Amino acid sequence: MKKPVVKLIIIGIIFIAALFVALPHDNGIRIGNFQRSGNLYLGLDLQGGMQVLLEADVPADTTVTAEQMNTARQILENRSNGLGVSDVIFQTAGDNRIVAEFPGMTNTDEVLATLKGTGLLEFVDTGTEMMLEGTSIKTDLQQSQNSTPVVDSTEAPDLTAEPAAEVTAMVEDAEAAIDATAVPTDEVAATDVPEETVYHTVLTGSALSSVNVQMYNNVPVIAFSMKDDGAKIFSDYTSQNINKFLTIVLDGKVISSPRINDAITDGHGIISGNFTIESANALEIQLKYGALPVPLKIIEYKMIGATLGEDSLLKSLRAGLIGLLIACLFMLIYYRLPGFIAILAILFYGVVTLAIYKLIPVSLSLSGIAGFLLTTGGAFDANILIFERVKEELRNGKLIQQAISICWDKAWPSIRDSNIATLITATILFFFGSSFGATVVKGFAVSLFIGVLISLFTSYFVTNTLLDLFTRNLKNEDKSKYFGVHEAKGE
Repeated sequence: MKKPVVKLIIIGIIFIAALFVALPHDNGIRIGNFQRSGNLYLGLDLQGGMQVLLEADVPADTTVTAEQMNTARQILENRSNGLGVSDVIFQTAGDNRIVAEFPGMTNTDEVLATLKGTGLLEFVDTGTEMMLEGTSIKTDLQQSQNSTPVVDSTEAPDLTAEPAAEVTAMVEDAEAAIDATAVPTDEVAATDVPEETVYHTVLTGSALSSVNVQMYNNVPVIAFSMKDDGAKIFSDYTSQNINKFLTIVLDGKVISSPRINDAITDGHGIISGNFTIESANALEIQLKYGALPVPLKIIEYKMIGATLGEDSLLKSLRAGLIGLLIACLFMLIYYRLPGFIAILAILFYGVVTLAIYKLIPVSLSLSGIAGFLLTTGGAFDANILIFERVKEELRNGKLIQQAISICWDKAWPSIRDSNIATLITATILFFFGSSFGATVVKGFAVSLFIGVLISLFTSYFVTNTLLDLFTRNLKNEDKSKYFGVHEAKGE
């Protein structure tokens, strides 16, 4: 008796947690450093969004290869997925342009700031000179890259960033390790750097191994860790340059210019300043997804309307709801008590699926909704296979508890094989969509894959547990009343 009760408690906890996520949240969902808007993202076809046209920013006599443009497209897609746009469309147009479409995005500044940088992050030795934020400076690394019109993707830094407003930084063993104050002191005055001055780049963003947003004294900061080689270089440099300035430069402009107060040996640090959650997240996204193999400039951007509109969405949802109600009615009439259990299981499936869509997050286009409805039918199908096995055993004279205990073992091979086939199909569709830019197919494949996994869990864990608990005290003569079953003749 204890095992089914424990399972029921687990089911209840999962359902309540999923229901909490699935319900609307005005202030978003935040669990530690993990945060989501709390909204369900709709695809471009259902709610419109933003369209951006980008072009390779290289001299006219420079050839941009198809491989470079495809690599840039993939990097931009990764950055955009970091914005919570999983149904984003990125397609190359001609030899040197990329067209991007962002469903539901209305924050123009956030999208453009994430896309436009080439993303060269440098830790620069400026000696005794402290640089003002926003100052443009030249480095030996920039000069070496400018000698080649197009940056090779294998040599470009792995990590990129876009400067946020009024950012200061400190690299910390302790808070006092580097003084990140951007105000000139009596010892060192803020200096505008002459254009002809060239500074040495100590490290680039490729030295960083991880980047994430954290809360520090209730203020968002960007925490980072360095790879072993980078940490060694950083340790040696800070040990030899105490009381000098290590300036953090992004795309040729100073983010901040902290002073080294002590040697930093563990390779960990933070970039802190007047961040909002949004600007910190935008910076984190750009630090995570590598530098572009070719500089890009934004030619134009515009807001576009939904291709289907609210009326089509409402009609689709109404049709799906009617179909779901008919299926539930059939389950109640034909399977009786098991049918009621199936409805509870489908309710669990729907809430958990919706919560996962919000947590990933998944952008639901009309094709994604179709995938969700299809897997809902598959969840019903798994329950039907189980219940048919129960009815078959009851007709053959088994006791109710006996039929319940063996129904899953007999139904499982059919459930397993059909769902594995569907998972393989969804995987093929996803990679097909990734290879050929068919994002409509990708959206359908993602919702199908997620739905199949959750329906498998629901049928295996939820349906079985509820069947066991609801039928535990039933007597054998109740099989006709609760299951609509009569024993086979001659039994």
